[in-house]
Amino acid sequence: MQTTSRTGPPDDAEGGAPALAVPGGPRYVSGSPLRTVVMGTVGSLMLLLGSLGVGWLASVSPLRQEPLIIAMRFTTTGVIVSILLLAVGGMLLVREWLRLGQKLNRWGPGSGRWVRIAIAAWSVPMLVTVPLFSRDVYSYIGQGRVMASGLNPYEYGVSTIDNFLQLGADQLWSESPPPYGPLFLWIEQLVVGITGAAPDAAVLWFRALCVLSVLAIMWLVPRLARLHGINPDRALWLSVANPLFLTNFIVSAHNDAIMIALALGGTYAAAVRRDWRGGLLGTTLVTLSVAIKPITLVFLPFIGLLWAGRNASWPRRFVVWFLTLAYSLALLGVMGLINGFGFGWVSAMSTPGSVYIWYAPVGLAGIVAASLAAAVGADRGQWMDAVHGVGQLLAVPIVLWLMFRGRDGKIIRRLAWALTAIVLFSPMIQAWYVVWLIPLFAVTGIRSDWQVDILFFLTAFFMIYAVSDQLDVFPYLDLDLSSGRLIAAIVALSYGVYLWFLDPATRRLFRGRYQPSPLSAVI
Repeated sequence: MQTTSRTGPPDDAEGGAPALAVPGGPRYVSGSPLRTVVMGTVGSLMLLLGSLGVGWLASVSPLRQEPLIIAMRFTTTGVIVSILLLAVGGMLLVREWLRLGQKLNRWGPGSGRWVRIAIAAWSVPMLVTVPLFSRDVYSYIGQGRVMASGLNPYEYGVSTIDNFLQLGADQLWSESPPPYGPLFLWIEQLVVGITGAAPDAAVLWFRALCVLSVLAIMWLVPRLARLHGINPDRALWLSVANPLFLTNFIVSAHNDAIMIALALGGTYAAAVRRDWRGGLLGTTLVTLSVAIKPITLVFLPFIGLLWAGRNASWPRRFVVWFLTLAYSLALLGVMGLINGFGFGWVSAMSTPGSVYIWYAPVGLAGIVAASLAAAVGADRGQWMDAVHGVGQLLAVPIVLWLMFRGRDGKIIRRLAWALTAIVLFSPMIQAWYVVWLIPLFAVTGIRSDWQVDILFFLTAFFMIYAVSDQLDVFPYLDLDLSSGRLIAAIVALSYGVYLWFLDPATRRLFRGRYQPSPLSAVI
């Protein structure tokens, strides 16, 4: 992936696709974007309906008394229908996102309007969808109750509060400290105070905050793209219109939406004004992002480089790095004094790292190490932990290299790669970790070759994994959870294979890069 010049690239250099044209003939038109927007909205509505049967719903939710939800959630037929709706709806969203990029292939005037219409239309059903793909939002409620009780959530898990499981939280969080900073703890406490910890109302409040964050990102992405000479409409399509982005930041209501909105805001403030004013504002916003989730600490050295100014000397860079870090730590220290928890979130940062997954390179290496340990009679846990620790340490020299090496005009691109290194060398890679990266790469340039192919593959892969992994299946049915996951995986994977190899429209994305189709129109 590479950053294009500030003067702007040719249409097919970063515009997503060459025009579909027959040499010497008229431009090929594959269909109206309206049809694509409508079909994507159908996919989003299918997610909404599917969520009624297999989405994460708190045990005490009054919605469980609704006849439609009873039929969808507590009958075998209803659950199977819900799983099919979920799998097909998620993959239909992926298809229509790809088709939207094809139909707006030149990214000329008016394309941004269609991208924004698509984002709005696809998002509306998601506003009232039962949480899917993750139930972290219910852990936010539990941690807010801990805060409201006057306890330190870094020392007391959500299990210290009565009925925490009935409010939807995963048992994983029963004793685990939240890997969140002080600002988000206050947000959790505020939402619990407003809603009285009523789970459905609290979910809507957290989702509303995420929607505001998505709107902020929609405002920031085009502006950051223009700073790099990148087509802003295509950057918006690659990032915010992406089904992974919408499902993780709206349907799942992850606090990562707030985190990334603040971090991108700080990056833009520092990049648009390469002086102390922009640097100070940028550092403030990024520090607030750190106070949501500490992972965005990696933004600070690059904010310092933007603050130092173009072609700054090394002494000046070191001075600004010191000022950036000192100011950020001071702000975080003030927050710690106000809530009385100090820097308790530092120890909690290890919480996500205590788990792993097979498709993460370091996670897979840990599994292999544990198998080898078992074969020689050694401690499986120690070997796995050692591999995970070494893997995570590998990101450190990469981040340092990107801090010290590289052109001034590619600071934000270097930041994107630094965050990528942290994600890639983690033993656990969640879908929303990938979503952190997409806006940074989109605004600094994703070429219409293997680069955009990687994004297409990741979007399809994580959608397939999401619809088949996080299902809430009532345990007293003829269909068990494993069978439900298998059905979802087969349907979603089959749809993915269809998109890649058989669909007369989308297969052109992966074979010959948008070559003219013999069909006059494709739905």
